[in-house]
Amino acid sequence: MSEFLKQIEALLAQPQPLEPVLHAVLKHFHSETGTIHRARCGKTNASTCAQVGLPPQMLEVVKTIPVGKRIAGQVIAQSRPVTICNLQTDTSGVAKPGAKQTGVGGALCVPLRNGDKIVETLGIGTARQHEYSPDEMHKLEDIARLIGTQIKSV
Repeated sequence: MSEFLKQIEALLAQPQPLEPVLHAVLKHFHSETGTIHRARCGKTNASTCAQVGLPPQMLEVVKTIPVGKRIAGQVIAQSRPVTICNLQTDTSGVAKPGAKQTGVGGALCVPLRNGDKIVETLGIGTARQHEYSPDEMHKLEDIARLIGTQIKSV
């Protein structure tokens, strides 16, 4: 296990660990925004359970994400990571027009699993345009895997 994953593991042992974990992940990836969305069992949406760096006007917008919509909802629906090089110019339809209010350029969101089941998503974003490499994607997935083994989601 890498030193960084050991640091994340130590943070996860603390009470209320998600926001400190997000801060550490953002520092590691040189990113400014991060979210963890919890997939609601038997429901068609996900809700924010932790966030760092989002502007106040976006908090209500990202509070509930329909499965299949927006970045976190696409991750849950497709059961795979979703990355966007620049939210400000994205035309794929994954990022909704309101996403520009975040000021995020590059974004990466990965599934957070408990066994084979997606229970949450872990997303990061940076103010600059950035295409996340396969190595960065794998590192974020490793972090998500560790969180999934340590956090009991409902």
